[in-house]
Amino acid sequence: MTVMNDFQQKIAGFLPEMEFRFDEPMAKHTSFRIGGPAEVMAFPKDIDELSKILKTSVLLDVQPAILGAGTNVLAPDTGMQGLVICLKDCLDGLERLDDTTIRVAGGVTMTRAAVFAANLGLSGLEFAHGIPGTVGGGVYMNAGAYGGEICQVCKSVDVMDFDGNVRTFSNEKMGFSYRHSILEEQAGIVVSAVFNLIPQEPRVIKDKMKELMGKRSASQPLDKPSAGSAFKRPVGGYAAALIDQAGLKGFQIGGAAISTKHAGFAVNMGDATAEDVKSLLAQVSDIVFEKSGIRLEPEVRIW
Repeated sequence: MTVMNDFQQKIAGFLPEMEFRFDEPMAKHTSFRIGGPAEVMAFPKDIDELSKILKTSVLLDVQPAILGAGTNVLAPDTGMQGLVICLKDCLDGLERLDDTTIRVAGGVTMTRAAVFAANLGLSGLEFAHGIPGTVGGGVYMNAGAYGGEICQVCKSVDVMDFDGNVRTFSNEKMGFSYRHSILEEQAGIVVSAVFNLIPQEPRVIKDKMKELMGKRSASQPLDKPSAGSAFKRPVGGYAAALIDQAGLKGFQIGGAAISTKHAGFAVNMGDATAEDVKSLLAQVSDIVFEKSGIRLEPEVRIW
């Protein structure tokens, strides 16, 4: 039987009905398959449980880390002290509001949201089909691909603050920019988002999604653990092209490497550590800067 420490006993005592896992490997919950144990990982089932765990965190003077599907996170090898709240299976639900708008809960995957819209004959989320991660994470970082971004279709967002209270932010109040929203500076959790879409024949929408998935499969290393694009698109160039031009395809440190299929991806070759990945990203950024004068910044969220 696992012996709980004081913090684990205390938080479990506050919320006896909550699902907790103690010393839970972060590697099980990140697409990189990297990360040591979380001291406490909570799995709230719905918005009420999420509010309760956040309010309990305030009482215990603990700042929780928020994890969605873990597709853009590099978790530390040493693990995480304190509390990690996993939302992947918490905030669920999709609904049509009117002829052109849908509401999607933050825990729904981007792909599922795109398929839901397509089945309703609503266009605008095709770019999201195949993007790993949840709608909450996508809104948080203004995810995008193939010329589409969340900010182009997002009408409003319901955000829960760390006191457990919910406010609605308009598109303008979200402060969207490239791979950024106001939630970077103003901590909060995306409970749901309303998307404003355009009527279109479902067949046309699905054909477009199929086309984009074909491009992903042909160009991206989907067979190896990664966190998607390793670097943000810099001003004056494209990260993958700059890395390729610097001769860094296949460049490897420990178990982490730049993909030979797509230079914009850092992949886990099987036994990569977080330190391997961080060292890889830092050295690639330095070498590209030396050769091009352009500094690459990680798109991966390094915890």
